[in-house]
Amino acid sequence: MKAYDDANIMETTVDSKRVFDGLILHIDHITNRLPNGKLAAREIARHVGASAVVPVDGEGNVWLVKQFRAPIDQILLEVPAGKLDYKGEDRLEAAKRELAEETGLQAASWTHLSDIVTTPGFSDECISLYLARELSAGQSHPDEDEFLNVIKVPMAELVSMIARGKVTDSKTICAVLLAEKVVNG
Repeated sequence: MKAYDDANIMETTVDSKRVFDGLILHIDHITNRLPNGKLAAREIARHVGASAVVPVDGEGNVWLVKQFRAPIDQILLEVPAGKLDYKGEDRLEAAKRELAEETGLQAASWTHLSDIVTTPGFSDECISLYLARELSAGQSHPDEDEFLNVIKVPMAELVSMIARGKVTDSKTICAVLLAEKVVNG
């Protein structure tokens, strides 16, 4: 692969203004100087970040949640996940919390798979992806506005569902495909 000097594509922020403070998102309007010297307006959705977990039991099943997602008016099949409680929260601790809250599961073995930026065209959201193994059952305690069905699917079947377009949540697709490589070598 040819090496490029990225200085010729870099933008520099010259102004930033918070225009909206929401419950989950904050919106900033920024002005950037382009490599050609011109100015360009950008709108950025600021997000505190999140963690997501692929819990795999001893039989090779992945524990998932089904939940309604209002922005797309659909029920999605997803790995357990949730936003950080505050900027700078330990992402592994957030993953452990979300796994317990949503499924009641705890794990003795944790592997960091990757960090992904979900929609860099307009948002700075970063989700840390983890594989959780050596699972033990407990009692779930979802947030009071969170209604979930917990199901388990064999890893091979889940990978096939992803390939057939039956799973559309991007964090779930990334996390499961990365976890499958670790689990199956």
